[in-house]
Amino acid sequence: MPQYQELPCGGQVLDIDTALKDGILGGALEPIDAAAGDAGKQPVELRKMMDELDAAGDGGSDEAVPAVFICPISLEPMVDLVTLCTGQTYEQANISRWLALGHRTCPTTMQELWDDALTPNATLRQLIATWFSRRYTRFKKRSADFHGRAADLVHSLRGTAVPRWQPLKGQARVAALRELRTLATTHQSVTKATAEAGGVALLTSLLGPFTSHAVGTEAVAILVSGVPLDADAKAALMQPAKVSLVVDMLNEGTTDTKINCVRLIRILMDVRGFRPETVASLSLLVGVMRLIRDKRHPDGVIAGLELLNSICAVHGPARSMIVSIGAVSQLVELLPELATECVEPALDILDALSAVPEGRMALKDCPRTIPNAVRLLMRVSEACTRRALSMLWTVCRMAPEECAPAAMEAGLAAKLLLVIQSGCAPELKQKASELLKLCRLNYTDTLFISKCKLTRTIQRGDGNDAALMSFDSMMRGLSIDLAEFRVPRKWPSISRTRGS
Repeated sequence: MPQYQELPCGGQVLDIDTALKDGILGGALEPIDAAAGDAGKQPVELRKMMDELDAAGDGGSDEAVPAVFICPISLEPMVDLVTLCTGQTYEQANISRWLALGHRTCPTTMQELWDDALTPNATLRQLIATWFSRRYTRFKKRSADFHGRAADLVHSLRGTAVPRWQPLKGQARVAALRELRTLATTHQSVTKATAEAGGVALLTSLLGPFTSHAVGTEAVAILVSGVPLDADAKAALMQPAKVSLVVDMLNEGTTDTKINCVRLIRILMDVRGFRPETVASLSLLVGVMRLIRDKRHPDGVIAGLELLNSICAVHGPARSMIVSIGAVSQLVELLPELATECVEPALDILDALSAVPEGRMALKDCPRTIPNAVRLLMRVSEACTRRALSMLWTVCRMAPEECAPAAMEAGLAAKLLLVIQSGCAPELKQKASELLKLCRLNYTDTLFISKCKLTRTIQRGDGNDAALMSFDSMMRGLSIDLAEFRVPRKWPSISRTRGS
């Protein structure tokens, strides 16, 4: 018998018995256990089982979900199955929505429906429940095996494993840590089993002044993989000798090691009682800036920016140290090349550094501060516009004769007019207006209007009168009379003048 039977009106119906016999559903239908039976009767339980398998990212098997289990509309495994008169099966919520929209055809075959009744497909539902139940059972068994293996590795590293009562050392220790890291990063549930076996105290004790970078790299990777760290563990990790090792690996390790070190320091900074002077290290700051400048690794860039931003927020004296390593010019140069999610933290750092005199001077002296900040106005987000405007205000106030003309040449006036006429917050518009007034001082009215790149808008005779009146009002606030810039409405055209 063929796996699919042809309908008189067209379309196909899957023959379940033949499909099972031929193996396309993964074997014959077996009697299902109580859990599977409950799952078949209760779609909610089956959905929970599917969600847990999806969240695990593995599902306990490399076997693909059979195509007949997939709803043709959502392309997701079905839970509450109904069949149309064409023989096609769908998730009930999806096909009900299709019919509610007024469709009277089968979504798969596009045949007209001679009957819109939805018949529950209990047989296929039972098959799906059985298949996912077996998969879920294998997943749980494998998870238990992973948890047991993780606990065994922790006991071996601690020297509490039977029959071996000595902790692993040398390459054996590195190999065991590497395997534990692989388990922890691949299976999130392993992190809890690692902590329950005493893994956190073990990993914390491994970090010290005499720890090799090979051991430290694996230990830090496990600590940032999601292993729960209590207050005592975080306090132990903040010991100077341990922080010193992490900083050394930040400067000398691989890119992945550097990212993990930055993440660990960031985790420790969220602890109550954190001592800000712990991060007041030139070596640490230099290592973070190196990671930020490495544009080949976006994860490292965002991790470094977040850590540097946190340091600026919690430790004022560190700002001068950050400026002293050339961070201002480096961050300004990077602004046009940063990913969207990195621009805001970079601007936050520059804004924090401008709070110290050295930072303000570094911003003014950097040749790319003005053009890069102007480029960011009205781009990315309102928060970025606010930070960029703050940078421009800082440098133009410091040296108006030098910086204001440079800002106007970079197109600042037109951008500020956009900010003023946009839907931004009132205080942001006020700041833009004040900066525009500051830049206008060194220009005649005619030259200023040309710098605003709005000469055509002002001179048009048949424009939007309301918009022009609003523009007039804005310019009067800058002490500019636009009457002399407008051409009268009945001014003769050039072609008429030449022909007269």
